[in-house]
Amino acid sequence: DEIRSRLVAAHAADPDAPRVLGRGWLFDSVPGGAPTAAMLDAALPDVPVYLDANDYHSCWVNSAALAELGITRDTPDPIGGRIGRDGTGEPNGMLYETAAQQYAWEHLAEQATDADRDAAVERTIAAYLATGVTGVVDMAFDELGLAAFRRAADRRGGTLPVRVVAHWFVANTGDADANLAQVARAVELASQVDAPWLRIAGIKLVLDGVIDACTAAMRHPYVDGSNAEPIWPLDALEPVVAAADAAGLQVAMHAIGDAASGIALDALEHAHEVNGERDRRHRIEHLEYVDRADVARLARLGVVASMQPVHADPAIWANWAAMLGDERADRGFPWTEITDAGAVLAFSTDAPTAPHEALPNLYVAATRRSALDPSFPANHPEYAVPLADAVRHATRDAAFSCREEDARGRIAPGLAADFAVIDRDPFELGDDALLEARVIRTVVAGSTVYEVEPVAPMLG
Repeated sequence: DEIRSRLVAAHAADPDAPRVLGRGWLFDSVPGGAPTAAMLDAALPDVPVYLDANDYHSCWVNSAALAELGITRDTPDPIGGRIGRDGTGEPNGMLYETAAQQYAWEHLAEQATDADRDAAVERTIAAYLATGVTGVVDMAFDELGLAAFRRAADRRGGTLPVRVVAHWFVANTGDADANLAQVARAVELASQVDAPWLRIAGIKLVLDGVIDACTAAMRHPYVDGSNAEPIWPLDALEPVVAAADAAGLQVAMHAIGDAASGIALDALEHAHEVNGERDRRHRIEHLEYVDRADVARLARLGVVASMQPVHADPAIWANWAAMLGDERADRGFPWTEITDAGAVLAFSTDAPTAPHEALPNLYVAATRRSALDPSFPANHPEYAVPLADAVRHATRDAAFSCREEDARGRIAPGLAADFAVIDRDPFELGDDALLEARVIRTVVAGSTVYEVEPVAPMLG
């Protein structure tokens, strides 16, 4: 009901807008966990509606949007994705994984202008700096994004107020030569885009989906008996990873299910075999449910576990656990298992799939409690990490994950003066202070790039 009311309000606020866009809905906020176009049609039947799920792996659209996209019962499912269909085979309004990317998002990108993208870059930079973020790793860089950030740097005389390390997005086209051509483009750009402010470090591959939508590739089925195939099967993945590895690129692989993370590690082992041993610094993103044996492989192969505490927030946990429906739900986001095995753990926020603010993210890491709703009990607190360690994972280890541990990530002589100042000390006041603390100053390369105006003292 709230989703419908927000749609009606958004359209009323801008009735001439050609479509209504939204994001952030959860499957368990929808009757039966099964969104349909008809549910949205009841609120807005004539204006195309596009609503990205909170994990950005599904897009929920109404009938007008399906018509705008030209999706019919005869439209094929793309590799690694699925068009939701009703019992008669008609599209039902859900676009999963690459179906969302290739149909909805590519269409919306075509509607946007460079001016739209420039404005989005400026809003994003301002938002990060206001929350103390001095550097980001962009995990879906493409030609449009590169051009937009180059324009942002040009507007500032060649620099940016936040450091951007990018991974070039490589999609599984089903054609081995086309896949390797994408790697070749990343290799070319890595040599051209290599500055302290903007650098292309490697490639990004999405191996599976998410547990909430039952699109993550698991070794055992979900509670409803379904499972998902990997977006990148091992035979397609190995040559791409090996080629990027041979070129010295870092490989980042999205793998949420234990089958997907196993495939990722298999591909990395293959790269070790064909290219020899050296410092690689490859990374697996998310690792929400990982096999115990693969935790040991992470450490042995020197793979960085890149994880996002905010995804373990108890307020959004129920559907995640319900989709697994068994003891697997008790091993979600096992941060301490990973560090105990000797692997490097790097924390980030995974914006825009989750809130970008760093301090609530650290709160969840240190407590496994909710930064959204304090009424929820802690989510498997045995996996919480001490606050000091959480900070290190988000700073020192995050810099290590980018091969920048000798340049930034710590406050030490000779390193970049990238830091944030907050208005209270959580080490003195306790973890709860992270939910109340404000960033009052952000400094990048020794220059203040964000500062809160001081409040004048009261007189009399």
